[in-house]
Amino acid sequence: MPFLELDTNLPAGRVPAGLEKRLCAAAAAILGKPEDSEPGLQRLLSCPPQRVNATVRPGLAMAVNGSTEPCAQLLVSSIGVVGTAEENRGHSARLFEFLTKELGLDQDRIIMRFLPLEPWQIGKKGTVVTFL
Repeated sequence: MPFLELDTNLPAGRVPAGLEKRLCAAAAAILGKPEDSEPGLQRLLSCPPQRVNATVRPGLAMAVNGSTEPCAQLLVSSIGVVGTAEENRGHSARLFEFLTKELGLDQDRIIMRFLPLEPWQIGKKGTVVTFL
């Protein structure tokens, strides 16, 4: 269940409409997680349903590398797919490609953080993912 949080100082009018949906789709492909899935399909695949969650927050007071020029910061949190330098190197390259195209920013104006999660750290349906 990946979570993506994109913060940017770009005004809302400069953030492409529907970015949160395209970010979900891109992250699903990049991280190898279904964007959204039908429970019946998941039973056939013998794996729990996974969903990609994205938040896009434009118009923030931000600085990257000490500069307030247009910038963005992406936090990627997930169970099982952001735990190693090798994994994150590949994810980073593809996410940078996506964000530079979508936001029109140079790579040096975007920064990313990867945070591995455990199932007991995500609450859902009145419990935690561990027990679902």
